[in-house]
Amino acid sequence: MSFTQFGLDATLIKAVRELGFTRPTPIQEQAILPAMKGKDVLACAMTGSGKTAAFLLPIIHHLMAKPRGVTRALVLAPTRELAAQIHEHLEELAIHTPVTGAPVFGGVGMAPQEHAFRSGVDIIIATPGRLLDHFTRPYAKLDRLEILVIDEADRMLDMGFLPDIRRVLKHIPAKRQTLFFSATMPQEIVRLSGELLHQPATMNLERKSQPAIGITQAVYPVPRELKSGLILELVRQQVVRDAIVFTRTKHRANRLAEFLERNGVNVAKIHGNRSQNQRTEALAGFKSGKIQVLVATDIVARGIDVEALGHVVNFDVPNVPDDYIHRVGRTARAETTGDAFTFVSPDEEGDLAAIERAVGRRLPRVTLPGFDYARKTTERLEIPLGERLAAHRAKRSGERQRTAAKNVRRTESAPASRPSAPRSGESPAAPAAQPGSSRLHRFHPGGRRSRH
Repeated sequence: MSFTQFGLDATLIKAVRELGFTRPTPIQEQAILPAMKGKDVLACAMTGSGKTAAFLLPIIHHLMAKPRGVTRALVLAPTRELAAQIHEHLEELAIHTPVTGAPVFGGVGMAPQEHAFRSGVDIIIATPGRLLDHFTRPYAKLDRLEILVIDEADRMLDMGFLPDIRRVLKHIPAKRQTLFFSATMPQEIVRLSGELLHQPATMNLERKSQPAIGITQAVYPVPRELKSGLILELVRQQVVRDAIVFTRTKHRANRLAEFLERNGVNVAKIHGNRSQNQRTEALAGFKSGKIQVLVATDIVARGIDVEALGHVVNFDVPNVPDDYIHRVGRTARAETTGDAFTFVSPDEEGDLAAIERAVGRRLPRVTLPGFDYARKTTERLEIPLGERLAAHRAKRSGERQRTAAKNVRRTESAPASRPSAPRSGESPAAPAAQPGSSRLHRFHPGGRRSRH
């Protein structure tokens, strides 16, 4: 099957060819035609399956015949990164069309986003929280919306966005086309889709979540304290040339990035405590090849599209098998190939066993030649909570002591205070007598009286 068989506008076919897409992916084959016919769609599609184009192409085709100046399509995404990625794909696919779009998410100024609402861009791609912020302003009106897309619905649920989604629905027309995409289909998502969709075209609902076929998966058993050394050695031996490395916490991401940087690796980090500008800069550096290793938490397990990414490394084993699927799905996208390595310490074997049950096979164990798995190290990524709290208290105590000492010095060095100016109706206070002088002359009968 080819893209021409969908009946898409010629300008869209031209853009698709320029992007190098020769034939539609399975999710595109199943979703595009129903969407173009105006039907609701319920799709279970893995990351990297081409689902973004599966909903953008029919939306752009539909909006090309509409007058400009009114927002008619809304795409909801769980993270800033995914919203930015969808907007990037929109600009690529709509390059030869008049259709416009704008991203709306937190971490950046609201003024350009306000302009998008006021000018009526055709498509808004938004995270729920920032969209609700705009809905408190009079300019944010989507009363002529025709199409709603909910992308990564299961991730929305995981992040607690379900109440926000319900609030968003109150601001848009009830009569609309809804396209609902989710990488997994737990019961909560099935119930939500039942509320939102009317006789939808469904696809892949019974498919068991699996990594993409082109991913080569391997497990590296390693003591927890040697994981940093192992990833460094994999980079030095060029087993790993470019990689997204996933850690369990923001603290561990920071510490690992610092360790790699000290050892000469070009590294950047992305997690929830990084500003939007920092996250955008890190991702841009990684995509351009300037950054070799991108250390991240699960905030980017979905929503980051890096062409020809060679490796994903699970520095920490995910607690949930679905998180493993989405992490390793960053590589081998759109039917390409890639490697997924998972570092497993003895205390993580239980989580690994759950992952292996989910993927239906035992993953091969690998050891790195020349790496000393028995060596001792003082490198620690995880500082115990008690130590962190003690360090924080000591820091606060030191700050209080420095502030107190500074106040004492300021008091001691301050000049003697001058008498305050007299209030209206009062006589000025007499100055203190100086040794060997008389102050009587200041109050002789001819002296000036106080002012009234």
